[in-house]
Amino acid sequence: MLRPPPSVLPLLLAAVVVSAAPPRGAAAEPTAVDRAIARGTRFLGEQGQAADGSFSSQAGPAVTALVVSALVKSGSPVDDAVVRRGLDHVLSFRRDTGGIHTEDSPIANYETAIALLALLACNKDGRHDAEIKAAEGFLKGIQWDESEGLAPADVNYGGAGYGKKGRPDLSNTAFLVEALRGAGTEADDAAIQRALVFVSRSQNLPGPHNELPFPEKNPDGGFYYTPANGGESMAGGTPGGGLRSYASMTYAGLKSMIFAGLGKDDPRVKAALEWLAKHYTFDENPGMGDSGLYYYYHTMGKALDVLGEETFTDAAGKEHRWREELAAALVARQREDGSWVNANARWMEDDPNLVTAYALLALAHARPRPAAAE
Repeated sequence: MLRPPPSVLPLLLAAVVVSAAPPRGAAAEPTAVDRAIARGTRFLGEQGQAADGSFSSQAGPAVTALVVSALVKSGSPVDDAVVRRGLDHVLSFRRDTGGIHTEDSPIANYETAIALLALLACNKDGRHDAEIKAAEGFLKGIQWDESEGLAPADVNYGGAGYGKKGRPDLSNTAFLVEALRGAGTEADDAAIQRALVFVSRSQNLPGPHNELPFPEKNPDGGFYYTPANGGESMAGGTPGGGLRSYASMTYAGLKSMIFAGLGKDDPRVKAALEWLAKHYTFDENPGMGDSGLYYYYHTMGKALDVLGEETFTDAAGKEHRWREELAAALVARQREDGSWVNANARWMEDDPNLVTAYALLALAHARPRPAAAE
């Protein structure tokens, strides 16, 4: 989730109360989804983009990169003027190291991972191959591993934080894994498998993949923010000293495990799916209420799309057509001007550029998969 350090200036944008949630199980008509995407795209192009091509530039290049990815993933051509200006702005932050970030950025890993996803979305005819390869190398170099003298037993091992060598967390590690896999890094690559070590330690599942004390105190199979630095969950702790699981991190963990090559029969994947089945909803980010709601929607969409199932069965045995229900939840929350925004400003979700990007990415993953060729 986007959680810039205190040095980043806060966005002075008014929070607007979102629309009421749709009835449980409701499905959005395809025409309504297309219309919502068109309205969101128009908002970003007409009201969100600055003259220099950026979106919310006070937060660095990351929001612009997220918007670029969202526009292309939801249907805008890579040569569209808004997309092109946005990507040019992102590329203006390229460094000799291969990173794409502000100078001396404390969130260089996050900015580069998000920029890499934008480059991948826009890499028509291989035009960005060189930048992609350089960014991939930068991300692998910033991962916590043997180059820092760490052994696999170290709690930081395999993880990635916001930048430099700051405390690793599951959100940033999940973005790193997604970006590297998109760039062509195989699931069995050493960087991905190192990341899997960290991801597994972020799960409340006691056993050989997580021998830290937290899972024993809350063995529910969900995921928390980080096992590093003494352990932290944005959802808080349990009375016995465990770390509470929450949905956005559990979907981030699920997505990362699948990208790392784990199958649906792996105990870690099974436990994550069982936790998510108990907390299947679009009314909130389970465990966090409305905090990070749109980060939750887009991470959920990505994870279930990667999982490859068209339906999701909840703990009560009810089968859900999750794509339709996710789309309906987003369509119902769109504002009159075509944007989305969260009334809860935590993690910058009062910024309509950021939140509209999350919403468009979620809608892109909520669209039906193309039929396989016979």
